[in-house]
Amino acid sequence: MGHRTLRRCGFGPGRTPVNEQPTRPASRTNGITEPRELSMHHFVGLDWASKAHAVCIVDARGSVISRFEVAHDETGLTQLQERLSRIDGPTIAIERPEGVLIDTLLDAGFNIVAIHPNVVKAARSRYRTAGKSDSGDAYILADLLRTDGHRFKALIPHASEIKALRLLVRLRKDFVRTRVGLSNQLRSVLLALYPGAAQIFADIDSPIALAFLRAFPSEAHAAKLTERRLQRFLTENSYCGRRSATELLARLRNAPRGVLTDEVAETGAVGVIAVVETLVPLVMQITSLTVKIDARLRELPDAQIVQSFPGSGSVTAAMILAKLGSDRERRLADNSRKRSAWAADRYRQARDRGCDHPHAIRILARAWARVIWKCWRDQALYDPVKHGQAARFAAQG
Repeated sequence: MGHRTLRRCGFGPGRTPVNEQPTRPASRTNGITEPRELSMHHFVGLDWASKAHAVCIVDARGSVISRFEVAHDETGLTQLQERLSRIDGPTIAIERPEGVLIDTLLDAGFNIVAIHPNVVKAARSRYRTAGKSDSGDAYILADLLRTDGHRFKALIPHASEIKALRLLVRLRKDFVRTRVGLSNQLRSVLLALYPGAAQIFADIDSPIALAFLRAFPSEAHAAKLTERRLQRFLTENSYCGRRSATELLARLRNAPRGVLTDEVAETGAVGVIAVVETLVPLVMQITSLTVKIDARLRELPDAQIVQSFPGSGSVTAAMILAKLGSDRERRLADNSRKRSAWAADRYRQARDRGCDHPHAIRILARAWARVIWKCWRDQALYDPVKHGQAARFAAQG
């Protein structure tokens, strides 16, 4: 959650959940509730923010025992650990499942439960509160842990190699997001000024497409391009596509031409080059990160198991291993339907029942979850012959 102005809890004295017993007002000093003696029957809610964190501790009845704030710095995190250490074996509820705060608390041996922000949002109607606040959300988190703690999974500390893999995956994901944005921007410029260049190659951010735009950034630059010259360009840039120079040149020539003055065309070429020169090193870094991810995967014992599933390449396998929760199965599910006839049939059945794409993928993910769990339990690679439903489906086909 982003930084917000720190306010006192929106509940105040007697402002308890609608379905709980009233709490007793706690003593206050400068807006901070001082803790009474704590026991193991207390629940901690921690509302994360970029500069400070709101903390609320409640007892087994839902009464507030302690409420305070700590800064997001070394001193603040130390103070947080000291105050939480007064509780015997506390469990902490928080919306954010990763970051320095989480790593610090896990490393210190605290039990942490991640509660999705949507769950907190949906639960606010149970509480008499004027609106959203940091300390208010901390109370809701603590109380949800008290009443529904059995529904949430505790976070598990990651091994060093998993942390390194997660960092690489996160960096690559951010770079890919940036690449997609720049590619869309480049395509928009080309469709307005130079439509042929947007159609000649399948992927506008591929190395060959970017090399072409570097050499021919406008219609004027490509006006004298011949089939022979284009073939030489393709050879020099190691083009491995299935289209011949004749077909590619036809795509370029058959596209509509922009109606532009020389000044606009020249300015457009400058814009194209600017985006291309930004994309080229970015694409190279994405490729480099992919190679590093693949190398990291080879060091992980579970990588072979994950990669044995249909549609699970190195990047997908890395995402599965680096992340917790249902995203593991969902990502595999979406890719698997393109490689597994059984998975494709499960997906089609769901769509035929009226499910939209995300819902159908979740249904397929649940089916895969049981298979993944068995492979992990037995430390065995996925074998479609041993996968009963997939084998029966293949035999029928």
